[in-house]
Order: sequence, then structure tokens, then C-alpha cells
Amino acid sequence: MSHSPPRQRIRQLIPQLWLGKWPTGPLNSITDVPGVLSHTESIHNPPGSEEKSSDINTGVTVILPRPDWYKYSSFGGFFSFNGCGELTSSHWLNETGLLASPIVLTTTSSVGDAYRGILEYAVQYHSNADKEVDLFLFPTVAETFDGYLNDQSRFAVTPQHIIKGIRSATAEAVREGNTGGGTGMICHRFKGGTGSSSRVVKGFDIDGNAKSYTVGVLVQANYGSQDNLRIGGVPVGQILKEQGQTTAEQLKPGEKEPRKDGSIIVIVGTDAPLLPVQLQRLAKRATVGLAKVGGYGSNTSGDIFLAFSNANDIPVQELSMSGARSAHPHVPQLLGVKMATNDTIDGLFEAVADATEEAIYNALCMAETTVGFKGRRVEEMDLVKVKEIVEKRL
Repeated sequence: MSHSPPRQRIRQLIPQLWLGKWPTGPLNSITDVPGVLSHTESIHNPPGSEEKSSDINTGVTVILPRPDWYKYSSFGGFFSFNGCGELTSSHWLNETGLLASPIVLTTTSSVGDAYRGILEYAVQYHSNADKEVDLFLFPTVAETFDGYLNDQSRFAVTPQHIIKGIRSATAEAVREGNTGGGTGMICHRFKGGTGSSSRVVKGFDIDGNAKSYTVGVLVQANYGSQDNLRIGGVPVGQILKEQGQTTAEQLKPGEKEPRKDGSIIVIVGTDAPLLPVQLQRLAKRATVGLAKVGGYGSNTSGDIFLAFSNANDIPVQELSMSGARSAHPHVPQLLGVKMATNDTIDGLFEAVADATEEAIYNALCMAETTVGFKGRRVEEMDLVKVKEIVEKRL
């Protein structure tokens, strides 16, 4: 490989690359959406371990749709482009359109621990005097498989990692590359992982006053072949292969090609007032961004996209075991909500597609070469060569 500069995001690497007409937010991260908080926690072998390479390369990414998620739900919707993956609470989300949980992204073998971690957090910090949790909570956990670089049998993620992630979530820019749930992930056969981006779309509020709305995207990218990788429409993966940069997964003699090609989780957050069915439509547009980079939704790829809006305050349902509920289940009560009209949300659709594309690029550009389980090595994407290839063809 050529000598690479420090890892940098795609806009810094190729400033003239066209990434859509909508401007980014100040951080170009999902946390540009007002109220959205996030934290990434990477997990490796304990300090002082005698192992030469880290068998543990995994982690968790926590996203809070709003700081007061335990008081107010957010409208949400999801889309499964290819369903070889898991998104817990999806049945309830499909039934009601309500998201009332932190969102946790992790590895396949840790879904249960992440689920329990959300519940343990609720018990520790939001239970009543009788140690009962009154809020109606379905934990939301999504996964991709990091078993090539991470020893799944170690079950390194614990509920305590989730509790720490929820408590540590901030509005700072999300750390990218080998971070959080993306620590051990592979994208287009290069080291992949966590990436984020945002877009700002001008519009109006309910009184007709000018107002800007933010769309933020976070991806956990763990999919795709090198042949299909494109950046700005340029077949970068194929050109790199022709130039001699071998596929990123360096297989030992006699070792078989690793099992499953994929997955990618895309989380879309916005402060635009959208209803659940509109958020389902928003989630679908992440497919466009994925396709631009070279994702086709292969048979064993879990390509699952979740969108939420924190614009409306929907009181969390109560689940009281001892006292009377404040709302009578047989007496309908009304709640006023805001929504954007369908005729005016094309800009939001475009913003999701563009931010998804850029978030995947950022995951690739920020990820670093990793030697992991069984000494397996996955190379970072060569930024010098990528810059040269793309700029030559723009």
C-alpha cells in the first residue's frame, strides 16, 4: 500500500466530490438533529492481555432520539431492504409507529445483552419506590455480524456497556470508523464500521415562518464486495483491484471465504414533523444512498433502516402495576400533532439518500487496518489511491 495520510472524512479527502445540493449541519453528524444524543463504546482485549492480536473487536453504539425519551415517545418507521438481520421492537414500531427506547447497534451475538442493558438502565434510573418501571418500554436493538475480526464466543458486550452508553450520550459528533458497534465491521472488503452525516433542508413551520429542518444519518456498515464499491460514480473498488490492492480480507492458505456478505444498519433522525407512515417512506430512501456506493441487498445481508422524528411530544404509555392509569383505555382522548404535507417532503427524501451515501464513505475513510480474531487482517481503504482515482475522473 502507498503511504496514507491521517484518516479523514470524504469531504476533507476529496473536496470537489458532489454529495448533493443540501448543506450539512455544523458537525455533519446525526447529532446535528436537535435533541439527538449518541455515544460509541469500543471493546477490545483487556489491558495486559498476553494475546498478540486482539480477539475481541466489537462494541456498542447508542443513539437517544431525545434526551427525555423515557417521558416522550418519537414517531418512527422502518424499512427492511433485505431482512437477514434483527431489529428488536420492530413489530411494535410497525403496530403503533412509536419509538420509546434508546437505539443500540452492536454485534449479532450481543443483541440479548444490549436488550437487557436498556431494561437494566430503566430499572436503575426510572423505577418507582417499588422498583417497578412504569413506562412502556420495548428496547430497540439492531445488529450486524463482526465474527471475522471478533471472537463471538467471548460475548464481550455486557449490559453495563449499554448503561454506560446511555449515560454518556452527548450531542458531540459521532466518532467514526473502528468505533462503537462498527469496531469489527467490514465494508466492501475494506475495514468499515461507523459513519455519519447530516443535511439541512429549508422549509416553513406551522405558522408559515421560515424554518430549517435537519436530517441526520448514522450507519453501521458491514456489507458489500470490493468489485461493487463506487465513490461519486467512479468504480473505485474495481480500479483498486486492477492496480493490485488485494481484497481487504487477507485469507490464510486453505481458509475459506467468510460466510455472510453483509449487513448495514441505517438510522435516520430528523426534527421535521413527520408521521410514522412518512418515516417509513423516509427510511426507504436510505436504499438510494446505499445503492450509490454499491450495495445491492445480497441474500445474506441484513439491510435494515430505521427513521424517527422527535418533532412531536408523544407521552410514553404508562405500565403501572399498582396504581390507576392516568388515561382510561376505553375513553378516547385527543392529542394534537404536527406533520409536514406529503407534497413538500421531496427535499427530505433527497437529504436521506445523500447523507446515507456520505455516511458510508465516512465509515470507510475513517476506519483503520485491524488485525483481529485468529490473526485475520483487514486493510483500511488506501486514501491516497482513492483520492487519485476519483479526482482523475471527476
